[in-house]
Order: sequence, then C-alpha cells, then structure tokens
Amino acid sequence: MKLRWAGFRRVRKQVCKRIQRRMGALSCPGVQAYQGYLEAHPEEWPQLDTLCRITITRFYRDRQVFRTLMDEVLPALARAALQRHATRLRIWCAGCASGEEPFSLAMGWRIALAERFPGLGVDILATDADPELLSRADRACYDWSAVKNLPPHWLSGAFDRRDEGYCLRPAYREAVRFRLHDLRVPLEEGDFDLVCCRNLAFTYFDQELQHGVAGALHDRLVPGGVLLLGVHEFLPEVGPPFQVISQRLGLYRKA
Repeated sequence: MKLRWAGFRRVRKQVCKRIQRRMGALSCPGVQAYQGYLEAHPEEWPQLDTLCRITITRFYRDRQVFRTLMDEVLPALARAALQRHATRLRIWCAGCASGEEPFSLAMGWRIALAERFPGLGVDILATDADPELLSRADRACYDWSAVKNLPPHWLSGAFDRRDEGYCLRPAYREAVRFRLHDLRVPLEEGDFDLVCCRNLAFTYFDQELQHGVAGALHDRLVPGGVLLLGVHEFLPEVGPPFQVISQRLGLYRKA
C-alpha cells in the first residue's frame, strides 16, 4: 500500500471507523487480530486499501487556485498549445473522485475561455481508483454542499435543479472522460498540458512512492506543462526538474 499515517492526521477518525467496522465484520477483536488476518489472507489487502481512500471534494475547491487557473495558467497554456499547432488543450485530473474537479475545469473553459481560443478545444482525462466514485461522476448530480462554492453564474448556467440535486447539463460534460486508474500504476497516456494531482499522492503516499509519482507526472507533461498540487502539499525535495510558479497555490512548471 505504501501509505503514510502522518498524512491522515485530519481524517484519521473517518478511516479508523471504516477499519473498525471491517474488523467487526471479520470477527477480529483488535488490531493485532486483524494484522494476523491480513497475514493469513493476502486477498484482504485490497479491501483494506479501499478503506483508506479519502473522498472529500467539491466544485471550485480553493477559489484562489481556480481563479489563477482561469485568469493566468490556462490562457498561457492555451497560447502555447496554439503555437505548436495543437487542436486541444489536454488535462489530466488524477484522483478525480466523483468528478467535481474535472467538471469545474470543463465549466471554466466553456464559460470563461472557449470564446477567447476558438481554434482550441479541451480534453480532460479524469481518473480514480474507486469505481463507485466514478459511477457517481457519470451521473453528474450533486447536492448543495458540493456546488455552493461555484460562481453564481456558473451554477445557474451549467446545472439543472432536479430531485437528485444539481445535475450538470450534457454540454458541460462532453469534454470530460472518466477512467478507472490507480495513481500508483503508470498511466500509458501522456502529453498533457496540465496535470492536477491534489490532496492525494503528496499527502497520503509514503516518501518512496511520492518520488515515483512525481517522476511519472513529470513524464506525462509536455515541456512547459503545469502540475497542480493541493495548497498544503509539496513536491519531494529531490526529484524531477519542476520550476515553482506558486508554492502557496501548489503550481509547478515542467522545466
């Protein structure tokens, strides 16, 4: 698994409750009994792995980050893409959960930027290791707590109010494609202009795995492409050559 307990400091209660429920289902009276069960039943490790996944997310998470993406980062990447005669701006959202981040980017592009770059489309690959979360993303219906941070004209222009909640209109979904993928396994696809890997690898993965993921993300970016981390995350001190755009916002550029 190669996760680090320190990264779970804000969500330990949530994870511990899940594991305790699993231990109860297996009739394991304590942690040592569960450790013994894991040793005797290696097939239990993937189940434990799913219990450690953190799914806290919402649309337009960290407003200043999204404002900077819309005002500065995406326009600069779009101009660079047009200069090399690309027809699409390519984005990868790793650990996309139920789709809030990639759909935020798709909305932002369509509402704020598409008219400025008429010769350029956007293609967003959204990946996650949890099939249930991807199923929710495919439905694209959310409750108020997930959408409340959106700019009001984004919310009114992109969503329909239904019994299921706020449902994203098809026109704002078409740029996003979802795929089941574990970030700990190399992605075969590449040449992305922007990679978003927020509040996942550089929070919950151990140091060795962080180094591997940093290198893999670097390889997937075009020269000059941008990597976005969570606002409280940092790249490993020794790793692939990234230039800092804004450490406060978690923005780095492939050197």
